[in-house]
Amino acid sequence: MSRANLARWHAYMDGGCDPAVLAGLLAEDAVFHSPVVHTPQAGKALVMAYLLAAAKVLGNESFRYVRELVDGNEAMLEFVAEVDGITINGVDIIRWNEDGTISDFKVMVRPLKAINKVWEMMAATLAATRA
Repeated sequence: MSRANLARWHAYMDGGCDPAVLAGLLAEDAVFHSPVVHTPQAGKALVMAYLLAAAKVLGNESFRYVRELVDGNEAMLEFVAEVDGITINGVDIIRWNEDGTISDFKVMVRPLKAINKVWEMMAATLAATRA
């Protein structure tokens, strides 16, 4: 099941991160774990806001997944991207529920310089979205 779900995630990423497609991938009770926000962000609307902001911040021509580990309904996807001259290395840890929608999405980023840049740009993007 996870390989098919993972293929849907890659199709979303490769297809330009369409919000309508993302909405179909997420469970209503999905939870997002940010590398910079202490508390989990719960609910489809919040998870969508974070993932769409991340697509704007990181989704340039340099973004690519470089490694995948898949175990049942979970996947770990290591990525690299460059933003403002800073190389960002991170991991997306995704869990799908039995309906095949994403129930849990955790992002981890390194090094510290990259975390600071992602925090700065994500905060600005989320604020602009809310305005």
